[in-house]
Amino acid sequence: MVDIDGHSYNAVTLGSMIWSGENLDVSRYRNGDVIPQVKDSKAWSTLSSGAWCYNQNNQGNAKTCGKLYNWYAVNDPRVLAPEGWHVATDAEWLALSDLLGGAESAGGALKTTVHWKEPNDGANNKSELSFFPAGARRDTDGEFMAPGEYSRLWSSTESDEKRAWCRSLGYFDAALRRGQANKRIGFSVRCIKDKK
Repeated sequence: MVDIDGHSYNAVTLGSMIWSGENLDVSRYRNGDVIPQVKDSKAWSTLSSGAWCYNQNNQGNAKTCGKLYNWYAVNDPRVLAPEGWHVATDAEWLALSDLLGGAESAGGALKTTVHWKEPNDGANNKSELSFFPAGARRDTDGEFMAPGEYSRLWSSTESDEKRAWCRSLGYFDAALRRGQANKRIGFSVRCIKDKK
């Protein structure tokens, strides 16, 4: 997978799906329009349009973590994912979880064995998708959940007017949790190759 900014990503085949092997790190929509980078915490917490940031506003976090996006960027009609790819749906996350043994153990198959806080239970990265603990950015005050303990990822599937479906991995167990989150939160994004 190559995005509009020229970043290359590993592609990993799991079942009938081909996933990006790293978190998305793009700063423009597919049509070339710039996605605003929002550093200010208060501004982030009031957004209702697409935006991205580096965790802790530190570009050094991009190497392993990619960028954090609010769900408005995920859902923008200008399309966040590169040509030929799309942001993973809730159903595709469910299928991935099933392929990797179910929600209680799938997180271990996704997590890297490095960069996570101990004990990093169950981590073996057998999926080769190499999920790092990229953290998140809160919707309430725009403050950051620093890298190291959690990975939170959007699906492209809306839950209700204010929320969308997402996934969570933690350092303390091997689970891949499904949940709903406010669309203003900053999470990581993984893409799946479109089927022909």
